[in-house]
Amino acid sequence: MNCSLWVFYGLPFVTPDSILVVTINGTGLAMEIAYITVFFVFAQKKGRLKVILWIIIELIFLGIVAACTMLFFHTHTKRSRIVGILCVIFGALMYASPLTIMQKVIKTKSVKYMPFYLSLANFLNGVVWVTYALIRFDLYILIGNGLGTISGAIQLILYACYYSSTPKDEENEKPTEIELSGCNGRARPFA
Repeated sequence: MNCSLWVFYGLPFVTPDSILVVTINGTGLAMEIAYITVFFVFAQKKGRLKVILWIIIELIFLGIVAACTMLFFHTHTKRSRIVGILCVIFGALMYASPLTIMQKVIKTKSVKYMPFYLSLANFLNGVVWVTYALIRFDLYILIGNGLGTISGAIQLILYACYYSSTPKDEENEKPTEIELSGCNGRARPFA
């Protein structure tokens, strides 16, 4: 939803001269479609139906936004304001989604459930888009991704604070020779 709204925001009839927004978010949308395609190949029927339902809801919502924007708002300023506000809302939701994990990290004092590279990518994505927004002074890109940069920085700070107190998984340790044999006595050769 986030990428599709940003693609719509960057189209010339909504926000002129935003081709970079369209191309980058179009690429993100293509990657999401590829991911969903792989999911459909390997998912159970129940999972497929759930995703199809969400995709239909998102397409209907996007169609309503596009139709209302084009029919009721006749200037670039008004169109970019409405779509930009929606983009900020959905972008903030995307960036804020790890907040539940952040709460778990604080409660358990463990970063086991918060992947470092996802937090880093979240932060770097926000920084790059904030930089772009400052160059073009696009308030909607700045607000949404500024919140994302802050969220990513908080995740990285939490990771740094709780990394050393995270217990190491026993499953990551190499098993001993006795554990490899699978028996309590002498190791038996394969017959």
